[in-house]
Amino acid sequence: MRVEIWSDIACPWCYVGKARFEKALEAFPHRDQVEVVHRSFELDPGRAKGDVQPVLSMLTKKYGMSEAQAQSGEENLGAQAAAEGLDYRTRDRDHGNTFDMHRLLHFAKEHGRQDELIQLFYRANFAEERSVFSEGDERLVELAAEAGLDAEAAREVLADPARYADEVRADEREAAQLGANGVPFFVLDRAYGVSGAQPAEVFTQALTQAWGDRSPLKLIDDGGAQACGPDGCAVPQQ
Repeated sequence: MRVEIWSDIACPWCYVGKARFEKALEAFPHRDQVEVVHRSFELDPGRAKGDVQPVLSMLTKKYGMSEAQAQSGEENLGAQAAAEGLDYRTRDRDHGNTFDMHRLLHFAKEHGRQDELIQLFYRANFAEERSVFSEGDERLVELAAEAGLDAEAAREVLADPARYADEVRADEREAAQLGANGVPFFVLDRAYGVSGAQPAEVFTQALTQAWGDRSPLKLIDDGGAQACGPDGCAVPQQ
């Protein structure tokens, strides 16, 4: 079974939702037969690469709330993250464009290190003092190397804006086609969708239902067609 997760590094609920999903997946009896693929979704696609601002300033401007309300929201998110065993800095974080991180995640997918890299991106953005936005490409290269990727190859990806750009845009178009206008958004075997950072119990229910509803292959065969198998090929008889 395949689970696709549309998310953005700048999304705190994606950070929390991933932990809740993984809690459910860890207890799922068929977890070894579940493939998890991370898909791209930008919350702020129009933001320029160098446009970095404090999270509180972004929240007050985008949602028209007071700074006190924005800080209260961050404190609430910190409590939600802590309940899942996650570190979360409720003050002095910043916000910026995530497109290059999504490009690197597609690069990581080709090398089987996508989950490792996205978790490092989340940790760096939400739990660490160093910024993933204001320190430039070298910060992202460091994280890519920590995830087990070749640092120079990651640097080359970042230096070429066209590398994996089509893959990121394709993910975003597909999200729109699936009706995902927010993240996290989980799609199980292209049959079930789960929106938001749901409790682990909801993910358990979704995994169980999606696994149970998988239809066995229905074979259309009149019994007379020739075929090859491990023991050889059928030889037409005259």
